[in-house]
Amino acid sequence: MQRSPAVKVSLVFIGLAVVCLGFADIAITTLHPWQELARLAYGLITPNFLAVESLGDALLKTMAFAFLGVAMGSSVGFALALVFHIRLVRSACAFVRAIHELFWALIFLQLFGFHPLTGILAIGIPYAGIFAKLYAEILEEADPGPFQAVPYGSGHITTFFFARLPDVWAHVKTYTLYRLECALRSSAVLGFVGLPTLGYYLQSAFYQGQYSEVAALLVLFYALIATIPLWVRTRLLPLYLLTAPWVLGAATAISMDHIIRFLTQDIVPYPLRSGESWPGLSEWAWELLVNQALPGVAATLILTQIALVATGLIALTVFPLISRQFFGPWGRTLGHVVLVIARSTPEYILAYIFLQLWGPSMLPAIIALALHNGTIIGHLIGRYSDTITLRADSAHGINRYGYEIVPRLYGQFLAFLFYRWEIILRETAILGVLGIHTLGFYVDSAIQDIRFDRALFLILITAFLNISIDALSRLIRARLRLKTIPE
Repeated sequence: MQRSPAVKVSLVFIGLAVVCLGFADIAITTLHPWQELARLAYGLITPNFLAVESLGDALLKTMAFAFLGVAMGSSVGFALALVFHIRLVRSACAFVRAIHELFWALIFLQLFGFHPLTGILAIGIPYAGIFAKLYAEILEEADPGPFQAVPYGSGHITTFFFARLPDVWAHVKTYTLYRLECALRSSAVLGFVGLPTLGYYLQSAFYQGQYSEVAALLVLFYALIATIPLWVRTRLLPLYLLTAPWVLGAATAISMDHIIRFLTQDIVPYPLRSGESWPGLSEWAWELLVNQALPGVAATLILTQIALVATGLIALTVFPLISRQFFGPWGRTLGHVVLVIARSTPEYILAYIFLQLWGPSMLPAIIALALHNGTIIGHLIGRYSDTITLRADSAHGINRYGYEIVPRLYGQFLAFLFYRWEIILRETAILGVLGIHTLGFYVDSAIQDIRFDRALFLILITAFLNISIDALSRLIRARLRLKTIPE
């Protein structure tokens, strides 16, 4: 029997993942991993909300960074979406969104220190590139019908605000709300580099082995995400935006001399800074490429490939938990709870937790990436499976799963999976900050050694790698004629 192109591509990716496993470090290096896991499990079921100091302050600052970052990103992104047809704009947006928020935070920490601008810009800049791309796609898909109702001779601005924007406003609002949820996760993760968000206190509690405090912080974070529809109201947004700067508190002074030094000296490659010739620069770049960039790229690609396939396996495993085709109301409710918890926890936090339990290897990162992204895709295809109509005499149980449902949603499943391929790569790179030898490991090491020129070189390599994978993903989706629906 001849296999479909989608199945052939799937087998190729599975084969590559199996090969990558031979080169991956997935060893468990801690002495008593199961004992530590038992302590963590006990802590998770006994959260201690009173033990966490400044819990309310951390929660408010997490929200404040998210709101201001999304406000900046959506405003700039919307303006860029209007000129997204310009190649330079598209390229610039692709570049800024290819760099993870934590990388941006590490850069701005050198410029502004722990000033609120560090967190706001770390979220706002990459989100501006993301918003620009998605808003442009939404505007392109607007119904042309309303344009016919606009009087002849109306200007472009009038036509836009009265014919196009009202038609797409619901989609713009929905996607912006989704990005706010993402920004809350990003804001929490920024605590791992020292900003006073939930991640900062989560890291501190883990260092001290206070798992009940960890549980309290995670429960609070899940509640914050789950209740977004209740407290994010259009009429309240001005209030949130006005109070957010006050919540972040008085800012420390910004040193212009320090910024100028960073931009004109610190990030300039050492050979040029020390007056060496261009051959010296080539030797510097080659040494950095061979000894750090290429090993980092190899580790990043290996981990990404394994995590991508593991993500697909988890998605295909968990989507029945929320599907009407397999479970009743009570079963689906429990399934929703499981999937919401897994997909609401940022990969970085999951990887950090697993690293404490199993030690620094690729295994914690693989499981973290697969759990987070797999449950996101599982949620999406679970909802998609509800739209499938079956005959009254259709099979049940495993036969329904294997012969009725999966074949009909497999194309959409691959579309979601390849859409998240670049996102998984982006997260894989930044997980190096936790000690896994991906590109982020070498970036973080360069920053710790105060070699910002090396850090910038490696960050540029990371951005180029992300852009390349994104282009390859779009090519595969186009060849397979997969319709991509952004999460």
